[in-house]
Amino acid sequence: MAVEYRSDTYRALTRPLSDVLDGATTKALLGLGLVNVDDLLHHLPRRYLLGTDTTDLASVEVGSSVAVVARVRQVRRREGGRLSRLEVQLTDGLADLQAIFFGQERMIEWWQRQLSLGVKGIFVGKVSEFNGALQLTHPDFVMLDEQGQIVGFASQERQAMARQVRRGSLVGIYGATAKLPTWRVAECVDNVLETLQGLPDTLPAEVLAAQGLPDLISAFQAAHHPLDWAERDRALLRLKFDEALALQLTMAYRRQAAAANLAPVIQRHGGGLLAGFDARLPFQLTAGQREVSEVLFTELALPRPMQRLLQGEVGSGKTVVALRTMLAAVDAGYQAVLLAPTEVLATQHAATMRTLLGDAANGGTLQAADVATEVVLLTGSLSAVARRNALNAIANGAGLVVGTHALLQSRVEFANLALVVIDEQHRFGVEQRSTLSAKAKTHPHVLVMTATPIPRSVAMTVFGDLETLTLTELPAGRQVIQTTVVNTRVHPTWLNRAWERVREEVDKGRQVFVVCPRISAKDDDVFDEADPGWRASAAVEPFTAELALTLKGLRIAALHGRMSADVKAQIMSDFTAGCIDVLLSTTVIEVGVDQPNATMMIVLDADRFGVSQLHQLRGRIGRGTHAGVCLLTTNTLPDSIAMSRLEAVANTDNGFELAEIDLQQRQEGDVLGNAQSGSRSTLRLLRVIADANLIGCARLVATQLVASDPECSDPRLADLVSFAESRSADEWLERT
Repeated sequence: MAVEYRSDTYRALTRPLSDVLDGATTKALLGLGLVNVDDLLHHLPRRYLLGTDTTDLASVEVGSSVAVVARVRQVRRREGGRLSRLEVQLTDGLADLQAIFFGQERMIEWWQRQLSLGVKGIFVGKVSEFNGALQLTHPDFVMLDEQGQIVGFASQERQAMARQVRRGSLVGIYGATAKLPTWRVAECVDNVLETLQGLPDTLPAEVLAAQGLPDLISAFQAAHHPLDWAERDRALLRLKFDEALALQLTMAYRRQAAAANLAPVIQRHGGGLLAGFDARLPFQLTAGQREVSEVLFTELALPRPMQRLLQGEVGSGKTVVALRTMLAAVDAGYQAVLLAPTEVLATQHAATMRTLLGDAANGGTLQAADVATEVVLLTGSLSAVARRNALNAIANGAGLVVGTHALLQSRVEFANLALVVIDEQHRFGVEQRSTLSAKAKTHPHVLVMTATPIPRSVAMTVFGDLETLTLTELPAGRQVIQTTVVNTRVHPTWLNRAWERVREEVDKGRQVFVVCPRISAKDDDVFDEADPGWRASAAVEPFTAELALTLKGLRIAALHGRMSADVKAQIMSDFTAGCIDVLLSTTVIEVGVDQPNATMMIVLDADRFGVSQLHQLRGRIGRGTHAGVCLLTTNTLPDSIAMSRLEAVANTDNGFELAEIDLQQRQEGDVLGNAQSGSRSTLRLLRVIADANLIGCARLVATQLVASDPECSDPRLADLVSFAESRSADEWLERT
């Protein structure tokens, strides 16, 4: 369904290009993914040439791309073998620049005739250096007479090139196709800009004045045809601000709409499940856990939906905080659900709840305590009977529900759902969060958790509808984890020492994780063509037999995501019981696995993992009374980006610092892509790291605009919100 815009400017921006340009051109632009006027205007030049009628050849630098206007001082032909060479000396009257053409005799003669027809020409190419002299190799060119008119042969493309070069000092070079070269793209932009002259701005005048921004049409003009770099940067700032403000306005109005919904009021009750749980805890809550819990309890007691993002270091105790809020909901007569990304994690959450609650988790049975509830686990691999029983229990009001994506299916019905907890939010799309919330009769409270610290700029952009809480304090007794990079290319014998260290840990009665990037040798691997020493990364299935020989006599088991749920559960149970010395696994153990006796981890081919992922993995060890050792093995080049990533992990255990490094290396396309939103990034020009301050500024402006216009009655604001939503690839901004 097409969005109906209220302002003339947005109607003009969303016009199909077929309304402005001819059919053949429109079809060619479609090959670049450009459908409407706004698409084309945001198709900014990838780079800019220096081009002017008064080119200073002395300022030309090696490696720069230029469009120079210069006189032809001399044309000299040098005969060669199969190819001849034409040397053209260009001058601005003070400095010289050489243009070189190679070709067969016929082409050399043609170039020589063309170059002799005019007194000066426009030459476009990249500057290189040969024998100490600067030169252009095979530049595109057109020749001009004394009046500046094109003489000789000039294709349509070269005529367009000449028109663009003579426009100003910076000439845009666009992403283009064979059918639509860069100069034709530039002329399409010019034609479209002509249709927009005189249209009012999309932002209130007071916002432009406060931010010192140019009007929109001027910004588009300057972004495509800047007079200098300062004008181009100012134009780009305006376009980025528009994008940031549209997103933040959308988020702000969503927060306002959510706050207007009625939600169940959850008051803490003395003597209930929560009080019993706190009394049974085998450890003291940290100050951070208590502080965060008080914030959550305060918001649960309000009649509007709580919408919180709880982030914290690996092992900071987020799950205990979440469980306390869930118990408060059950005490108030409601249901609470926890959605986990994997069966291993969901199963462990359910087991942890039952262990910590004791007989208070036996609701509906003869073994139940006086105050008790039922803990129900729903995963996709349950038998038909077990699944039916779980569905019935949920429909009949079981207090605590834990599950995987199976909870999202239409057959799952809740009796009185009041609180939704999403664990490891980066594993889910926003739509899945909304689907689960929609199962409640009234708008539920939502608590989203992540152990992958999220930089502030990403939190504002991706989770802008959520208020953020952070746990930075680790529980007392958490052990130091010594992390070391083992580069087998530089130190081939170190891996043998690593396996010896595994035996030493096991001899002390402790357990070890060994992590591989892949399950099978047939699985895709990351090939590095720049590394002549590259080799395939380790995979669980083929490595199992090799590890059994290397660690002969030790009890070894393999675990990966393609195993059945029963097999995975049994292996994890055996590992927890101490029946397995070494667990060879994929990242299926990345989150949620809590085995205090595990003190060592070896990550094979660690360069195949991301920074935050490695930080998560090593969080599985050192959770008991003994210090942890994490070895990151790699065969990568010592000066590679991958090695710098591993060294960063080894040098700090601060997950927030590592999250910034991870984001810088992965780029926000990944952060805003499948892992976060269920689709590709919808950002155009905005970059969440470089533009963090701009995003923060836009958030403040959006908050002020929403406060002054809570009904979104200003057509410009309404259109900004509609525009942001229509740009969404899979409605990742949509909320229930």
